[in-house]
Amino acid sequence: MPEKTSPVKDFLAGGVGGSCTVIVGQPLDTIKVRLQTQPKPEPGQKPLYLGTWDCALKTVRNEGFLGLYKGMAAPLIGVTPMFAVCFLGFGIGKKLQQKDPDEALTAVQLFNAGMLSGVFTTAIMTPGERVKCLLQVQAAGTGPKLYNGPLDVVKVLYREGGIRSIYKGTCATLLRDVPASGMYFMTYEWLKRTLAPEGKSGDLSPMRVIVAGGLAGMFNWLVAIGPDVLKSRLQTAPEGKYPHGIRSVFMDIMKNEGPSALFKGAAPVMIRAFPANAACFLGYEVAMKFLNYIAPNL
Repeated sequence: MPEKTSPVKDFLAGGVGGSCTVIVGQPLDTIKVRLQTQPKPEPGQKPLYLGTWDCALKTVRNEGFLGLYKGMAAPLIGVTPMFAVCFLGFGIGKKLQQKDPDEALTAVQLFNAGMLSGVFTTAIMTPGERVKCLLQVQAAGTGPKLYNGPLDVVKVLYREGGIRSIYKGTCATLLRDVPASGMYFMTYEWLKRTLAPEGKSGDLSPMRVIVAGGLAGMFNWLVAIGPDVLKSRLQTAPEGKYPHGIRSVFMDIMKNEGPSALFKGAAPVMIRAFPANAACFLGYEVAMKFLNYIAPNL
């Protein structure tokens, strides 16, 4: 990511990067959410999904290949403003800590700036995640179909609980995204400096962007996976199941499943993290170079 960019270019390039992330990563995201939210099996019975591959096979067998893309419309619609706000928040976080525009930030300062970007994106991320998760766990042919698409989810949630229901899981989203975004941007910026050719700080080849972006995504999810399980459970649970929000989810998991449940879906998450985030940063960097070429003064 260039050190100096305009908000307009950040918005456009961030939208391209975000779209690439969703398109590449959605199938494994669907598998992740289904593994995280599957019901606990009765004694003597097998779980609905035995693992990542089993979940993928059953989804494709029962719903077709497009079943892996259920719920994609919501994040795809939201990625442009979300990534624009994300990169804007990171830029603001860096400027707040710089004494002059050319000052190089430490790893801790980059982490702090990244955390601010996580705060900025929560207002957009929470409802999109709520809609996406509800559509992802709505498996075809396993009961009454509750929702006919993203807009229908919003209508039903608003009718049942107002705007508060749409934003269910806001604190859980903050708990996930604030530290994870700090790790995300800190890792990417550090790798950009490390991988850049001598004398060309931040100027990476496409392959190096892929490596830096992919590894940043993996480190992001190392931090985010536990809170993400809590968020998914909370956002897909029936009203009233968790009266104290994320605290109730955590206590229920610890009581009935143990700490290992906080890492459910880790395999598809980590498999997805590298290509999805490599696609994000590659899309962002390519779009930014194109925008700088056609509108250098914008």
